[in-house]
Amino acid sequence: MALGSNTKFYETPNHPFQGERIADEANLIGRYGLKNKEELWRAQSELRGYRREARKLLGSAGEHETESEEFLARLKRYGILNEQDQLDDVLSLDVTDVLERRLQTVVYRKGYANTPEQARQFIVHGHIVLDDARVTRPGMTVETAVESSVGFDEHSSLSDELHPERAEAQE
Repeated sequence: MALGSNTKFYETPNHPFQGERIADEANLIGRYGLKNKEELWRAQSELRGYRREARKLLGSAGEHETESEEFLARLKRYGILNEQDQLDDVLSLDVTDVLERRLQTVVYRKGYANTPEQARQFIVHGHIVLDDARVTRPGMTVETAVESSVGFDEHSSLSDELHPERAEAQE
């Protein structure tokens, strides 16, 4: 690996043993089917970056108007913010807002899998397509425009409606 290339895309907690934080992390890992705490910390770092950018843009109100519009448009495109939300609303985001936009969670919420863990397995094994392209990264952030194109690969055995591993229709 080249010198100076950043291989760590998250920050670990400052204090290693805080019971409440550890319990909250375990709850989120279980609810979203994350592989390990590193994935959760990556989402927290992503959220931290969004907040940092919002504070920077709020501090220089008026000077960087196009940058703030582009920043808001990006967050709205990913579905992290609603269409009516403003720059102030970025500061009130929670890590669950970021985790809800992961491909793994979208596949589970759309009813293609019974559990988030099963959704992760379907993605990693190449059964899920996004815009007719096979995707094998469960942590990928899904844009709202392409969310409707999530489905099973036509060459996958799971594309059969009667496959035993297919999820029941969730209401």
